[in-house]
Amino acid sequence: MKEKEYCKYLDKNQNERLRLIIRTKKGKVIDIVVQYETQIKEHWKPVVRYDCAHGFFHRDVISPDGSKEKKALAISDLETALSYAEQDLKDHWEFYKEKYLKHLKS
Repeated sequence: MKEKEYCKYLDKNQNERLRLIIRTKKGKVIDIVVQYETQIKEHWKPVVRYDCAHGFFHRDVISPDGSKEKKALAISDLETALSYAEQDLKDHWEFYKEKYLKHLKS
Protein backbone atom coordinates (compact mmCIF):
# COMPACT_ATOMS: atom_id res chain seq x y z
CA MET A 1 0.00 0.00 0.00
CA LYS A 2 1.24 3.48 -0.88
CA GLU A 3 0.25 6.65 0.96
CA LYS A 4 0.58 10.17 -0.37
CA GLU A 5 -0.07 13.20 1.86
CA TYR A 6 0.12 16.82 0.80
CA CYS A 7 -1.50 20.23 1.28
CA LYS A 8 -2.99 22.70 -1.18
CA TYR A 9 -3.48 26.31 -0.14
CA LEU A 10 -6.77 27.99 -0.92
CA ASP A 11 -5.77 31.63 -0.38
CA LYS A 12 -2.83 33.91 -1.12
CA ASN A 13 -1.89 34.32 2.55
CA GLN A 14 -1.77 30.53 3.05
CA ASN A 15 -4.15 30.63 6.03
CA GLU A 16 -6.63 28.24 4.41
CA ARG A 17 -5.61 24.80 3.15
CA LEU A 18 -6.72 21.38 2.07
CA ARG A 19 -4.89 18.40 3.54
CA LEU A 20 -5.16 15.35 1.29
CA ILE A 21 -4.24 11.78 2.14
CA ILE A 22 -4.60 9.21 -0.61
CA ARG A 23 -3.89 5.52 -0.09
CA THR A 24 -3.52 3.25 -3.09
CA LYS A 25 -2.95 -0.43 -3.64
CA LYS A 26 -1.75 -1.63 -7.03
CA GLY A 27 -2.63 1.78 -8.50
CA LYS A 28 -6.22 1.74 -7.22
CA VAL A 29 -7.43 4.29 -4.66
CA ILE A 30 -8.49 2.40 -1.51
CA ASP A 31 -8.83 5.21 1.06
CA ILE A 32 -8.99 9.01 1.07
CA VAL A 33 -9.05 11.92 3.49
CA VAL A 34 -9.69 15.45 2.25
CA GLN A 35 -9.74 17.97 5.07
CA TYR A 36 -10.22 21.74 5.00
CA GLU A 37 -8.21 23.49 7.72
CA THR A 38 -8.07 27.14 8.73
CA GLN A 39 -5.32 28.86 10.67
CA ILE A 40 -6.54 30.58 13.83
CA LYS A 41 -4.01 32.17 16.19
CA GLU A 42 -1.14 30.28 14.53
CA HIS A 43 -2.86 26.88 14.94
CA TRP A 44 -4.38 24.79 12.15
CA LYS A 45 -7.99 23.85 12.96
CA PRO A 46 -9.94 21.18 11.04
CA VAL A 47 -13.26 22.54 9.75
CA VAL A 48 -14.58 19.94 7.27
CA ARG A 49 -13.33 16.44 6.53
CA TYR A 50 -14.31 13.95 3.88
CA ASP A 51 -13.18 10.37 4.50
CA CYS A 52 -14.09 6.70 4.46
CA ALA A 53 -13.77 5.99 8.17
CA HIS A 54 -16.59 3.84 9.58
CA GLY A 55 -16.73 1.95 6.27
CA PHE A 56 -18.50 4.56 4.14
CA PHE A 57 -17.74 7.84 2.37
CA HIS A 58 -18.99 10.82 4.36
CA ARG A 59 -18.47 14.47 5.28
CA ASP A 60 -17.85 15.66 8.82
CA VAL A 61 -18.49 19.33 9.55
CA ILE A 62 -16.44 19.95 12.67
CA SER A 63 -17.35 22.48 15.37
CA PRO A 64 -14.73 24.31 17.45
CA ASP A 65 -15.63 22.08 20.43
CA GLY A 66 -14.72 19.00 18.37
CA SER A 67 -18.28 17.75 17.82
CA LYS A 68 -19.08 16.60 14.29
CA GLU A 69 -22.09 16.75 12.02
CA LYS A 70 -21.78 13.61 9.86
CA LYS A 71 -23.45 13.16 6.47
CA ALA A 72 -23.13 9.97 4.43
CA LEU A 73 -22.63 10.51 0.69
CA ALA A 74 -23.66 7.94 -1.90
CA ILE A 75 -20.44 7.90 -3.92
CA SER A 76 -18.88 4.46 -3.99
CA ASP A 77 -16.02 5.09 -6.46
CA LEU A 78 -13.20 6.64 -4.41
CA GLU A 79 -11.61 8.45 -7.33
CA THR A 80 -14.93 10.22 -7.95
CA ALA A 81 -15.30 10.81 -4.20
CA LEU A 82 -11.83 12.39 -4.08
CA SER A 83 -12.68 14.79 -6.92
CA TYR A 84 -16.06 15.62 -5.37
CA ALA A 85 -14.58 16.36 -1.93
CA GLU A 86 -11.74 18.49 -3.26
CA GLN A 87 -14.05 20.54 -5.53
CA ASP A 88 -16.65 21.06 -2.79
CA LEU A 89 -14.04 22.39 -0.39
CA LYS A 90 -12.43 24.63 -3.02
CA ASP A 91 -15.85 26.06 -3.92
CA HIS A 92 -17.31 26.40 -0.41
CA TRP A 93 -14.46 26.83 2.09
CA GLU A 94 -15.53 30.42 2.86
CA PHE A 95 -19.04 29.21 3.77
CA TYR A 96 -17.65 26.46 6.01
CA LYS A 97 -15.25 28.90 7.69
CA GLU A 98 -18.02 31.41 8.38
CA LYS A 99 -20.13 28.67 10.00
CA TYR A 100 -17.13 27.53 12.07
CA LEU A 101 -16.38 31.07 13.27
CA LYS A 102 -20.03 31.62 14.28
CA HIS A 103 -19.80 28.54 16.52
CA LEU A 104 -16.46 29.76 17.88
CA LYS A 105 -18.02 33.03 19.03
CA SER A 106 -21.08 31.49 20.68
